[in-house]
Amino acid sequence: MICAARPYLTFRARAIVSALFLSPMAKAQSEEYVEVEGKIVAVLPGTMFRVELANGHQVLAHISGKLRKHFIKITTGDTVKMEMSPYDLDKARIVYRLRNAQVQRNAPKRSYGPRRR
Repeated sequence: MICAARPYLTFRARAIVSALFLSPMAKAQSEEYVEVEGKIVAVLPGTMFRVELANGHQVLAHISGKLRKHFIKITTGDTVKMEMSPYDLDKARIVYRLRNAQVQRNAPKRSYGPRRR
């Protein structure tokens, strides 16, 4: 059987090549990240946030897809858990909003998703 994307590789050869390049060791290396906690300092356009870490360092963070999907609201003063790449310590991905002690929000207690127009 010939693969349409790579006509020079048979199905078996393509399976061997993908097994070599997508081995568990290679996959584990691509998923390396540093998990840190921080506090939201500023809300920026485009679901970006300025977050201050415990050591005073500020990073630029964006929301992960799961938080977008479930409409998790993040505002100034919230404590969040983030994933940072060890290669770029100025950017992060927000993966969890931690429970805070009564942060003042101007939103209803229960949100049912975006408003329909």
